[in-house]
Amino acid sequence: MDFVEINRDLKEKFNKPYEEFYNRRVIVWIDEAREFEDQIDSLTIENVKILKMSEYNKFSLKKTLIYDDVYSDYLVYCPLRFDNPEDNWIEDVFIYSEIYRADLVTVQIDNMDLMDSNLDIRDTVKKYKKFFNAKSRRESVRKFSKDINSSSRLELAIMAVLTGSEIKPDAIIREVLKAGLDKEDNDIYDKIENYMIEDSFWLLIEQGTGYIDENRSLFDLFKHITLTASCRSMNARIFDGLESFVSRSHEDFCFQFVENWIRDSYDREKFFEYANEVSDDINLYDNLLNNNLFDFDQNQIFPCVDEVILSKLMINIKDDIIDPQEIYETCDNRRVLAWFNKFSNYYEIIYYMGKIKEFYNNNQNAFHMGSSEDIWESYANYFYLMDTYYRKFHKFYQLSLEDPNLNLDDLAKYTLDRVEGIYENWFLDKFLSNWTSAASDYFEAYGRIPDLDQQVDFYKNHVAKVDSRVFVIISDAMRYEVARELYEDLGKDMQCQISIDNIEGTFPTITSFGMASLLPNNGLEVDIKNDLVKVLIDGESTDMPNREKILRKANVNSKLLKYEDFVKMKKAEQRSETKGMEVVYIYHDKIDRTSHSSETEVFNACDKTIDELKNLVKTLVSNLSAINIFITSDHGFLYNYKDWDEHNKVDNFVAESTLEYGRRYVITDSSDDAEYLMPIKCISDQKGFRAFTPKDNLRIKKRGGGINFVHGGVSPQEKMVPLIKYKHLRNDSKEYKKNKNIYDVKPVELNLLSKSRKIINSIFNLSFYQSEIISFNREASCFILYFEDENGFKISDEVKIIADRSSGDDQDRIFNAIFNLNPYNYDNRKTYYLIIKEEDNKLETKTIEFNIDIPYTNKKLDFFS
Repeated sequence: MDFVEINRDLKEKFNKPYEEFYNRRVIVWIDEAREFEDQIDSLTIENVKILKMSEYNKFSLKKTLIYDDVYSDYLVYCPLRFDNPEDNWIEDVFIYSEIYRADLVTVQIDNMDLMDSNLDIRDTVKKYKKFFNAKSRRESVRKFSKDINSSSRLELAIMAVLTGSEIKPDAIIREVLKAGLDKEDNDIYDKIENYMIEDSFWLLIEQGTGYIDENRSLFDLFKHITLTASCRSMNARIFDGLESFVSRSHEDFCFQFVENWIRDSYDREKFFEYANEVSDDINLYDNLLNNNLFDFDQNQIFPCVDEVILSKLMINIKDDIIDPQEIYETCDNRRVLAWFNKFSNYYEIIYYMGKIKEFYNNNQNAFHMGSSEDIWESYANYFYLMDTYYRKFHKFYQLSLEDPNLNLDDLAKYTLDRVEGIYENWFLDKFLSNWTSAASDYFEAYGRIPDLDQQVDFYKNHVAKVDSRVFVIISDAMRYEVARELYEDLGKDMQCQISIDNIEGTFPTITSFGMASLLPNNGLEVDIKNDLVKVLIDGESTDMPNREKILRKANVNSKLLKYEDFVKMKKAEQRSETKGMEVVYIYHDKIDRTSHSSETEVFNACDKTIDELKNLVKTLVSNLSAINIFITSDHGFLYNYKDWDEHNKVDNFVAESTLEYGRRYVITDSSDDAEYLMPIKCISDQKGFRAFTPKDNLRIKKRGGGINFVHGGVSPQEKMVPLIKYKHLRNDSKEYKKNKNIYDVKPVELNLLSKSRKIINSIFNLSFYQSEIISFNREASCFILYFEDENGFKISDEVKIIADRSSGDDQDRIFNAIFNLNPYNYDNRKTYYLIIKEEDNKLETKTIEFNIDIPYTNKKLDFFS
């Protein structure tokens, strides 16, 4: 601003009307830099007297203004600086006068809405002249003006603008670190140096984290923060030799800094990368391997902690030291921490290893049942779980191979060896041996277990008895244990009456026989046509092109659809295809089709089958108003992951007279017996056909692949065909209205168990209780817990609890959580709140009052005041 502009500006100010109760105007022009001292004498303003203040006329000037002349307008030019208010003899005049400044700093301060009377702020604006030269940067600072009441806060604002963050120390530090741990390649730190505020930045670092080093290394800073924060969850001896990177007095800030970062889904990948670099730098993995788990198993800062925990558990598994409860507790504790998802495949691997081992421990002597019916029922109610655990294990094992961890890959393979040993050499060996011994006479005499519901009676016993439209979903090779999972998911996801039963599949348990058995029939026949074994109903072929014709003989209003075609249809097309139809068969084929291209993908196909069938049911209900739905299969399967040795294969001793055979069955027209094959009565033995199957878990030697995934035999895994009966309940149905509480699925609740409502330490434990068990109408819930003050500001870290316990024992549904309060001066007269929030907002958030009484002293530091 030049002198002409100043003259004009002052005249305008003096010409303004007086404020109420004032009869004159006094303006004090402050010019500490003495920029206009030589020009003040040339200034003329009509009817305004000008006084020039100096070190020697303070008293006389004051006397003139408050005693000699109390009516005239005055301009008081003050080129002096007063470090203390008592040095200014006319401070009282300043108070009732208008203050005027004409320097660039004043203009900039005005633009930013800062306190122009604060000399420290003025000095700071002068100090960072280069930064404030740009209007855009001044505008950015202006957004923080309400938070700026000191020079340190202004410096904090400058750093916030340069980093693009909030005006908070932790936010500024995080943005700098995110830009790179090498100062030479860090664009944000380059700006900090360019605008010459690096000294203040490192003072901020020192005050918050305790890091001091003349090298000012960003990598060492991050190391210092993470090691200091880890002192809350690691034994101090782990950091022997690294004491210079730990400041226990700054532990609160460092811990909260890390917690906030790793909780941020957007930024956490960068933290993950840096934490691994620090781990490698201090050789943390090897160090932790030499320490006990309880010295570090609560730490979630370093990803290698998960690697070490998994390594230790899998080393124990390798050495056949398998404690299922330890595995469950570890998985349960780690799944709510920061890096679980990075290692979830390996945690799931050891979790299902634990399930398999626990099943073995509980059932070592279980396979001595004498009745085939008892074995069948035991498998349907309980033993199927072993196949589920094995399937789940392999699902996650295959996923681990797609993105292997170098420290865990070999150990996972040793775990695989243990699983295969228990599953094949114990479960399949003992269970199938027991089954074969108990059922062989029935199979030879009848080809089935007489007292079991038969697959060939499916249409007669179930479909034909429904007095309204019915949909039948047939999923090729969906074995019973897969259907159990589908049944449980549907029961939780849909508003329905649902049950699961089983029927005995027709031997051989292959598609042609199984699909034929599900059609309306008065008995199946087998014949040879064009050198191929054909299954007939009333002399008609049961191959796919002829199945709708057979359906319509039983009910003219029948329709057959393929899943792949149906799901591609628009709603109108689906309705058109099924309009007027009373029986609709939908064929689904994910599992069996996958087995032809990749046997190792079969278990993934099982998961996809469950998802696809759930969506299909929802579509039928939504688009076609379906009420009655049956879900079944043509057959099940056996699967072993391991390579097959020759001693697990048997020759087809009736090969010359074989009409058809696979890995698990033989159909022949010979009367010869096979030493290692078990005779099965064929459904059409009147024509001289005989059938055989390998005993137990054996396979028939055959050229080509397809030896791991097999079906056709008589094991419960192959022969037990699932039957899910689904009935949709509309909101207006009598059944739903009457039993609404039974059918509505609700999340379980989480309640505070601890009685005390007073907190006396910044780190403390609370206990919580899952009020209901997981059941058909109670689903698992994920809760986020934290504390906040009366203004709704979060004052603690977040704790996650996954309430998914199905145990009837109350003690098994108790969760213990550790909370960390932010470094803060808490007022024991105020109320603070524990927040219990269900993650998907399915439940009302609970708010519980607490009192915090901690003798906490927080030093007033420049950047933290």
